[in-house]
Amino acid sequence: MKIVIKIGGFLFPERLDIDMINHYVNLLRKLFSNGHELVVVTGGGIGAREYIELSRKIGSSEAICDELGIEYSRLNARLLLSGLPEAFPEIPASLKEVKRFFEINKLVVMGGLQPGQSTNAVAALVFEIIGADILINATDVEGIYSEDPRKNPKAKKYDEISIKDLFRIISSEKTIAGSYDLLDILAVTIIARSEIPTWILNGRDPKNIDKLINGGHIGTKIIFS
Repeated sequence: MKIVIKIGGFLFPERLDIDMINHYVNLLRKLFSNGHELVVVTGGGIGAREYIELSRKIGSSEAICDELGIEYSRLNARLLLSGLPEAFPEIPASLKEVKRFFEINKLVVMGGLQPGQSTNAVAALVFEIIGADILINATDVEGIYSEDPRKNPKAKKYDEISIKDLFRIISSEKTIAGSYDLLDILAVTIIARSEIPTWILNGRDPKNIDKLINGGHIGTKIIFS
């Protein structure tokens, strides 16, 4: 399969977890060796948010804050790439480069692309440009909930959610730099226009990704009917 995997900032906390990163490196190497074609998009994490917040406090525009987040996400991508000698050795900076790198080597690791786009939106755009089969959003919760489960432990988790209901849930989310948590309006708009087969799951256990790819039922699936 052609697979796009968005790995959230949870993989890149303030103090990096070498064991977790190694787990992801081993998973990606395994998937690639099994014949899957992969583009991996990394988020910025807490480090990016701290840079963005400080930049905002000293008077930077939201566009400059976005650029800082992009650079940080690319640094995270570079870290992951350092453990993947099979992957294309450069981090793409445009969709044109994504397509070209992917055609040369079917394993590409990347971060953000341009201001105004979350890495979730980037992952959806990458899905379109390479003609992928599945988009996996690995985050730090079990899936999509009716509310933030970290704030309301009684929030309902959805095994499936319609694109209409997903728009309703996220419509109140902020769109300033560094605020993208799970999915944002732009990302969901791209997912909707191409009816991208998308799953959101808990990436703190990388085995969940392997399980999903091998036909398991896990996380939340976005449906379009």
